[in-house]
Amino acid sequence: MLEIRNLHATVADKPILKGLSLTIQAGEVHAIMGPNGAGKSTLGYTLGGRPGYEVTGGEVNFAGQDLLSLEPHERASKGLFLGFQYPVEIPGVSFVQFLRESLNAQRKGRGEEPLSGGEFLKLAREKAALLKLDMDMLKRPVNVGFSGGEKKRAEMVQMGILDPKLAVLDETDSGLDIDALRVVGEGINAVMRRADKAVLLITHYQRLLDYVKPDFVHVLAGGRIVRSGGPELALELEEHGYEAVAG
Repeated sequence: MLEIRNLHATVADKPILKGLSLTIQAGEVHAIMGPNGAGKSTLGYTLGGRPGYEVTGGEVNFAGQDLLSLEPHERASKGLFLGFQYPVEIPGVSFVQFLRESLNAQRKGRGEEPLSGGEFLKLAREKAALLKLDMDMLKRPVNVGFSGGEKKRAEMVQMGILDPKLAVLDETDSGLDIDALRVVGEGINAVMRRADKAVLLITHYQRLLDYVKPDFVHVLAGGRIVRSGGPELALELEEHGYEAVAG
């Protein structure tokens, strides 16, 4: 589904990714862990096509296409979802309207008919219930006045509605208490744990992986993957730290 070969990327002319390679197959969950400054968020933003993240070398193939040749909205309509560490607030725009416009824009990009208002609300209620998020919150402006945990749950509702092929989730566990972490983890499993989908979890800690079991864990350091293994690698990192394991 996703194949990254020797990816190099800079931010403000500073090299961050320095030859990163990674292959993710459909049906797999991969976790990338590493210290601050290793390039984890840069990887997510580069895959999503965020402006300011310049690719200087390498290739990224997503579902048989050259991902780097696509604009951000085209990447989204092809099935790439990027979850942010700090979801943004959009005052004056209701979450329901934002989600409906987002979904129908992607459907249009795929040549599909838009959902009617009734069809969309039925889908939104289903996904909100999955994440235990009150539908009244989706009538409010996007993320305005939401707690950290509510923002993450709302983002998972968005992921459920957009139904991507690949979810790249950047520190989704950040700011979550124990109960919210469990709900979000169960939501990721319910939406994305399917044979035709894949997940790339970017995280500092083991705790999210207690709920979303990875098939593979990778250590990112110095802009490249320096070690890969199974779920036991995350436990080793938790016990011994990045420096000891990466070294």
